Amino acid sequence: MKEITVLSGKGGTGKTSITAALASVAENTVFCDNDVDAPDLHLIFNPDIKETNTFYSSWSMTIDTDKCSSCGVCTDLCRFGAIHYNDDKGYLINGFKCEGCRLCERICKQNAISSERNGNNYWYVSDTRFGKLIHATMQPGEDNSGKLVSQVRKSAREVANQTKAQYIINDGPPGIGCAAISSVTGADAVLIVTEPTQSGLHDIKRLTKLVRTFNTELYVLINKYDINTEVADNIKDYLVEENIELICEIPYNRVMVESVVAGKTIIEYLSNDYISDKIRHVWEVIKQ
Repeated sequence: MKEITVLSGKGGTGKTSITAALASVAENTVFCDNDVDAPDLHLIFNPDIKETNTFYSSWSMTIDTDKCSSCGVCTDLCRFGAIHYNDDKGYLINGFKCEGCRLCERICKQNAISSERNGNNYWYVSDTRFGKLIHATMQPGEDNSGKLVSQVRKSAREVANQTKAQYIINDGPPGIGCAAISSVTGADAVLIVTEPTQSGLHDIKRLTKLVRTFNTELYVLINKYDINTEVADNIKDYLVEENIELICEIPYNRVMVESVVAGKTIIEYLSNDYISDKIRHVWEVIKQ
């Protein structure tokens, strides 16, 4: 079983559209949406959820003001400045500053501080017309997206083993944060989808450094390459310097947008299109 992660440095490059398009040609594959903070692969996959699981993220801390003796020890020892005194309500915990380390709970002699895991996040195992999809949702402001990505990928591997799938394709998150790191760890190959902009060139350099930390095979696809051929050439020069394979260049075409609006992959929407042939080529190269 081989695992491929599709990444981008920012939103809007067409990463998810490319990932969804691969679903139309990839055989015997389990799909996994690693963009847990803002998932959208399901918009095209239209999943039928078969299994719902709760993901417990960080800890929320609460002070019982009736038990609190106002000794101030918790405030002195909190490294994040999350505990402050209010003249009307006594000691309070700022949830935006609190990191959930639970030190205050352990050192409170009055047992006035309690903790609770946040359970507002979920991950799912679904059936789709392309096969199994493992995906998740996180509520705004929740922590530990990297851990949720790890959980989603673990489930995808379990499903792949059960169904004897040959491949797992991960639709990774944009950027180089914790969720992206969790998406790359242990993957057999990474496909970076970029666009011909200065930020796109900058992001490729950041992602290259990240991926090579894990000694993972790396490929690049330049989407909408013809909107700025000069920058596209600069990206290609960089890839040559770094010995990175440019797997494909795809031109801008409103058909891609139309297919997304229709809730279909480009290959479903227009199977004989030039872009559809390019996607088939991408899959053949990745398989080899």
